[in-house]
Amino acid sequence: MIEVLLVAGILAVMMAFAVPNLIGRAEKAKIKLAQGAVGGNGHIASALDEYRSDMGKYPSTEEGLAVLFLSKDRVEDTRFSGPYMKGVYEELKDSWGSPFEFRCPGEFHPDGYDLWSRGPDSKDDGGRERSDDLKNWLEK
Repeated sequence: MIEVLLVAGILAVMMAFAVPNLIGRAEKAKIKLAQGAVGGNGHIASALDEYRSDMGKYPSTEEGLAVLFLSKDRVEDTRFSGPYMKGVYEELKDSWGSPFEFRCPGEFHPDGYDLWSRGPDSKDDGGRERSDDLKNWLEK
């Protein structure tokens, strides 16, 4: 009986150290996924660049990222060769289940677009400095 209690105690101590470490790693992985999505080489940026290549401009803020999911037969402009992304717009979420934010022309990229994730707190801070938003621009 004492051996069982001893083993249980050792396991409890080990779990006390392991669980916080695993939780921290999961959050870091979510952050890296969101950074990759909004980064210049991410899947959203690639779709936006392909759209710009066809249309001669990025989508406007009003058109948003949803236009990347439209099929060719839903857009009258013959230059449009979408969809540029697979799936449906409603499924385009960051690691915390929030929609990505998009602004074009961008405040930080006036000749391009601003793209950001609301980050771990899921609050849209507009990408302002020192927020936890993950964005496609560098803070000053």
